[in-house]
Amino acid sequence: MRRVLGLLAEERASVSSVTEPERAWNIHVADSLSGLVFPQLAAARRVADLGAGAGFPGLSLALAVPEMQVEMVESVGRKCDFMRRAIAAAQIGNARVVCARSEELARGEGREAYDAVACRAVGRLAQVAELASPLLREGGALVVWKGRRADDEEAELEAVGDQLATRLEEVRAVEPFPGSGRRHLYLVLKAGPTPERLPRRAGLARKRPLRARPRRPRG
Repeated sequence: MRRVLGLLAEERASVSSVTEPERAWNIHVADSLSGLVFPQLAAARRVADLGAGAGFPGLSLALAVPEMQVEMVESVGRKCDFMRRAIAAAQIGNARVVCARSEELARGEGREAYDAVACRAVGRLAQVAELASPLLREGGALVVWKGRRADDEEAELEAVGDQLATRLEEVRAVEPFPGSGRRHLYLVLKAGPTPERLPRRAGLARKRPLRARPRRPRG
């Protein structure tokens, strides 16, 4: 991990806003490892890091759990290049980069292929769950890192859960390093087979979020 953070500190392309090694140990590494409090992630054998950026939490998870195969899914070329160099420099044999949008991956080899999906700082809960659902096998787990607890996002996720085959299972408060403040981890489970309409076209999860279906009147 020191090799990875050394590369990050020297990187001239914009791959992360936090590059100073001492801060990066806390903000990137310790925060990433906090997700292992969920057994569904700690025991997963194939994991997708969704919107991996500079490689967190994926690189931290791969180094911490050698039995885990981690695939960093990222569509920005310069970030993919950095992660490939970091994997080579640190000789992380159980990690690889998938330089593509998650929707593209879910239409091909990645459909229902992962035990778990991990995601930091990508979007609102319902949007992340929409992107993760077609990647997860039935019974798989999505772990999302958040700062404050987002009651409005929880309500959005619950409202569209039947359209995503997902269920919010647990919200856990964590303090991954001294002074981090209260952060929250969300555990979302894949509750059934992937709905046929997923994935939608690239970008629609953010541009046109799913809405709750109107309830039919009784009788």
